[in-house]
Amino acid sequence: MSAVQAPDGWQAELRLQFARRGARTFLAHREHTGPLLIQRPFHPEPAACHAYIVHPPGGIVGGDELRLHVAVEQGAHVLLTTPAATKFYRSAGKVARQTQTFAVKQGTMEWLPQESIFYRDAIVRSSTQVRLSPGAKFIGWEIPCLGLPARNEVFDSGDLRLHFELWLDESPLLIDRLRIQGASAARTAAWGLAGHAAIGTLLAYPATRESVELVRSLSHTLPRSPGEGREGGTAEFTATLVDNVLVCRCVSNQAEHIRKVFIKMWQALRPALLNCPAVLPRIWAT
Repeated sequence: MSAVQAPDGWQAELRLQFARRGARTFLAHREHTGPLLIQRPFHPEPAACHAYIVHPPGGIVGGDELRLHVAVEQGAHVLLTTPAATKFYRSAGKVARQTQTFAVKQGTMEWLPQESIFYRDAIVRSSTQVRLSPGAKFIGWEIPCLGLPARNEVFDSGDLRLHFELWLDESPLLIDRLRIQGASAARTAAWGLAGHAAIGTLLAYPATRESVELVRSLSHTLPRSPGEGREGGTAEFTATLVDNVLVCRCVSNQAEHIRKVFIKMWQALRPALLNCPAVLPRIWAT
């Protein structure tokens, strides 16, 4: 469909439905308006379908609004990721909005996007809502990165409101509300982010106490980057179990560190929770 840029920014919407046919999952329906697309689905493993969400403009600015809706039908298994980091650029006052809704009906969904980078002076409202039916399975993560640590550009001005909700039918399993203002002391204070530029959350459902212990046991195998300061160090994480949801929180000086940690966790969790080995999306190797 053709895209028309509104005076206030791009208005883009993508609707996807995945269904099972025989032993495999296929893209049953696709509908889009504006610059939010999906590349050709891949089937690198017997049951799951891998698909990549693409935003051709390459960045989101004030006034842009992106809406993603995904339905996973009974018995279907889909892995969604992105080919690169999502970039939210500085704004002169307009708000950039991103809304993502996922409905999983007794199927399996893996939401594994690459990091979101928020430039100085970005004004963003981002909301992700995952709704599961009984019998559904979910592994997902989101990794916000504040500023450009590799360039020593900190997020010292701007306003972010990042929301994540995980529901089982009409019951909330996890409601996460994160508000970050660049000028706030919370960004650097010990009681806040303690100067960490990258923060991440990984969720898995249905999880058990064994899932928590499995993730914690990885601490001695996680990748570590040499060096000091913003470009060195590693990622620090915690893991807990809340209403059968494995919740992992991770902070670091670089989003890349968190992504590597989460991939390690996903590789360990996938066989235990989804009963299938971890098959990395091809796009991660490019």
